[in-house]
Amino acid sequence: MTRSGPHPAPIRPPSGTLLRSAGRPGVGSARLGLQPHGPRAYSRALVSSDADRLRGRLDEVRDRIAGAAARSGRSPGAIVLVAVTKTVSAEVTAAAIAAGLTDLGENRVQEAQAKIPAVGRDRARWHLVGHLQRNKAGRAVQLFDRIHSVDGIGLAEALSRRARAAGRSLPVLAEVNVGGEATKFGVAPADLEPLLEAVAVLPGLALDGLMTVGPEVASWEDARPGFERLRRLRDGAAQRLGLALPVLSMGMSGDFEAAIEEGSTMVRVGSAIFGARPA
Repeated sequence: MTRSGPHPAPIRPPSGTLLRSAGRPGVGSARLGLQPHGPRAYSRALVSSDADRLRGRLDEVRDRIAGAAARSGRSPGAIVLVAVTKTVSAEVTAAAIAAGLTDLGENRVQEAQAKIPAVGRDRARWHLVGHLQRNKAGRAVQLFDRIHSVDGIGLAEALSRRARAAGRSLPVLAEVNVGGEATKFGVAPADLEPLLEAVAVLPGLALDGLMTVGPEVASWEDARPGFERLRRLRDGAAQRLGLALPVLSMGMSGDFEAAIEEGSTMVRVGSAIFGARPA
């Protein structure tokens, strides 16, 4: 397995250590009695604003990140944990920040538009991890510190115009549909390099990596081939185009350990921290 390159500097200095484990640094998943390549059973309760419960679930996730990073020969500090707060209340989101989370992800501009001002725009780094429509580019530039889901030149151009007008250099990732799934967004692998070439020269945008959403799988080992493919796509594009693409945003609650072992530098974790989403 090829190791990922160094992680770029944060968007702005975090208020605390990204991967802190409440005085238990470097503790792997084995300490929790979890099998490294099997189904996960969480010992903590579901979504709650109770600080102890939230911190407990967060510690489990951090321990698993540390274990996967160790298996891939990297430091846990090389992995950014983006806590996905889709459908999570502003109250619980604020409690997550108090528990030490510095990077939060939202799926929809409309939900973020109400939640981020309530929580505090400057209390965390806010990531848009869901699909973005071109007509919402302006609001997204105001709300977010990073866009993970650039999947077309039209969207990239709209973001560029808005970012320039705001005097910003907005970090963005190109979303790739590595499995060719009809239900998922993202550029096809065959069309990735033309998109990268076009986005890389747009003013107001700072293209620095790729993102993918893995398929629904029974075991996180089954997601590994897609993550490996994204890493290889990144490596090839970076070499052929002469681009620095250090960021790989891949891995969610059900498969982030496999993603880290395949080179992920950002994992987007929601239900493992906040519990199952409402039906």
